[in-house]
Amino acid sequence: MKSILNSKYSIHFQEETYLNLNNFIASKNPSCIFILVDENTMEHCYPVLLPHIETEARIEIIEVEPGEEHKNIETCSGVWSAMIELGCDRNSLMINLGGGVITDLGGFIASTIKRGISFIHIPTTVLGMVDAAIGGKNGVDIGPLKNQIGVIVPPEMTLIDTSYLASLEKRQLLNGSIEMFKHGLIVDRTYWNHMLQIGDDYYSETFESLIYQSAVIKNKVVNSDPFEKGPRKSLNYGHTIGHAIESFCLSNEHQESLLHGEAIAAGLYLESYLSHLHTGLDRKDFDEIASWYQQIGLKLAFTSSEIEQMLELMTHDKKNVNGEIRFVLLESIGSFVTDQTVPVEDVIKSFSLL
Repeated sequence: MKSILNSKYSIHFQEETYLNLNNFIASKNPSCIFILVDENTMEHCYPVLLPHIETEARIEIIEVEPGEEHKNIETCSGVWSAMIELGCDRNSLMINLGGGVITDLGGFIASTIKRGISFIHIPTTVLGMVDAAIGGKNGVDIGPLKNQIGVIVPPEMTLIDTSYLASLEKRQLLNGSIEMFKHGLIVDRTYWNHMLQIGDDYYSETFESLIYQSAVIKNKVVNSDPFEKGPRKSLNYGHTIGHAIESFCLSNEHQESLLHGEAIAAGLYLESYLSHLHTGLDRKDFDEIASWYQQIGLKLAFTSSEIEQMLELMTHDKKNVNGEIRFVLLESIGSFVTDQTVPVEDVIKSFSLL
């Protein structure tokens, strides 16, 4: 697969990954290489990565707890302290080996320690490969509010090796694929159709090709709008409602926690309904999206009080302006509009579809 090159950083795939990693390490000659992992990637992915690294530099492993609930300033503080104790300096290199939590967290830590050191993302989940590790967004949550603190700083490179996916269960693979479906919905109907045809065949060359195409789509959107002033907002489709559902379920002991992609799938479904009501998404397209969502098999139900709590969470969405909740909505599959406001009663009504 051909590498994706742009003026800020590069994305390399499969056989190109470790060649480019070692070329960068040789040219930088880092004083120390910090590898950030969680307990899952320490067990399953670090043993795969280590034999590929060619360097005489000192390597230090820093392990954090897995899960979105640990993507916070407290975790950052612990990692910052450990890195300083281990002799981090401005010529250190950080490699973030993991899913979206690790790349979000690690990118933020690297971007801020010593006012910024070089870092490389090696995503080990579908979600990381097609979304979190591309575009330079790094950050952490504040309580139940997602990604409230962060920076937009690109890595030196992102390295995508799909062999890491072999350690993941089906639920995690489906979780990451939701962002791929989203890419089709916002910019490419043909890609959406190809995703519908893949089923759950996550270990095929076809799926690897779709991961590559998804990375191309996201990279193109990000390059057109690095700091999310316009078209990049489209990548938040499904996330206004989806993030609220995810945050609510994560912080409510009476609700089963959802993976990010599962919550976003619900957000895509409900925001497609709002698109049908307000921005011209026709009934046939909406029914197609609804059918896709039903096949995922999520069982979600919320009381009126819980929906009100999620509406409050939506008021903290980063796209909002002057306290108004702003949505990305679809005109059709493959075409979006940003900065849309809709009546609150329609948002509440959409939850009845779940």
